[in-house]
Amino acid sequence: MDFDFTDDQLSLRDAVARWVDKGFSFERRHAIAKGGGRTRDVYGELAGLGLTGITVSDAHGGMGFGAIEAMVVMEELGRGLVNAPFAAGALVAPALLAHAPAALQSAWLPRIAAGKALVVLAQQERASRYRLNQVATTARRAGNGWQLSGHKSVVPAADEADAFIVPARLSGTETDTAGIGLFLVEKGAKASQIQPYPTQDGARAGELKLADTPATLVQENGLITLERAVDAGIAAACAEGVGVMDKLVALTVEYMNTRKQFGTTLATFQALRHRIADVKMQLELGRSMSYFASLKLGEPTAARRRALSQAKVQLGQSMRFVGQQCTQLHGGIGVTDEYIGSHYFKRLTMLELTFGDTMHHLGEVSARMTDSTGVFA
Repeated sequence: MDFDFTDDQLSLRDAVARWVDKGFSFERRHAIAKGGGRTRDVYGELAGLGLTGITVSDAHGGMGFGAIEAMVVMEELGRGLVNAPFAAGALVAPALLAHAPAALQSAWLPRIAAGKALVVLAQQERASRYRLNQVATTARRAGNGWQLSGHKSVVPAADEADAFIVPARLSGTETDTAGIGLFLVEKGAKASQIQPYPTQDGARAGELKLADTPATLVQENGLITLERAVDAGIAAACAEGVGVMDKLVALTVEYMNTRKQFGTTLATFQALRHRIADVKMQLELGRSMSYFASLKLGEPTAARRRALSQAKVQLGQSMRFVGQQCTQLHGGIGVTDEYIGSHYFKRLTMLELTFGDTMHHLGEVSARMTDSTGVFA
């Protein structure tokens, strides 16, 4: 199998890398984080590069690119620690709206592609524990439309978004796989309330509370679409994690080559060289599984879901190991807010929890293991 990137993919990577180098310094990121994490202006700059339309079809003004191009972009944004809600707005939301009625697609997808609208998924609930079928938010008909009631947590860029895609239950109990619809709720809709807050990694999220709030139906039986969109989000988180680890490892190696202890650089100590070799191994394991995740996004549901959970398990283990080891190799400076290394560590910690932590996905992999060695056959 050929794992080389095409010329177009390399050009895309170079364009994002140049923007990061020129337009998104650590000083700018640090100031944004200290100011509460508002990044709508940064998202607009990414739109200026055409990136917000990367997965939107050309029929709606987008580029119509696929999973590999999205992975390339996410790696570079990870290296630059760009804390804008790019994956949520440009990758997950278009995947959800791709199955909406034609009128709804025409109303929102061109605006998303142009960066004029930020639409995010509001899925997580306090009792869901990453389970997509655990939905307590309810939907009921009201005349010719719908009304939603419920509470969604940790919604990315909640107070900066223009609309939310909300899974809500049409029928059944809170854990049924059937009866879950997808709805679009516009910002400022009647009886909706947003409680925003900064996150530990310098980004922004919020709570979304709905009480008979008007909504537009995206899809009645939406769990399969929701799973597909979340898998795209998992692949994006894996790719971003690879970019973050890549830069943190390079930063650590540079530090070891310059920091002196007992009259010699840290890089000369054999024990520390062995530790950085283990770090590099975990980085490459994570990179290979990130590629695996992106390549599997077009597979049938069962194979895709298992592959994405496998990738998230490995990335979770790699991100935790790389983050902890690199921080320890830096010593005290590694945890100071003024040093960029601590921000890479925070981002890796948040990515490990995004769309399901390692233990959740280990359970998902276990539940989907159907092959046996033949010992008990």
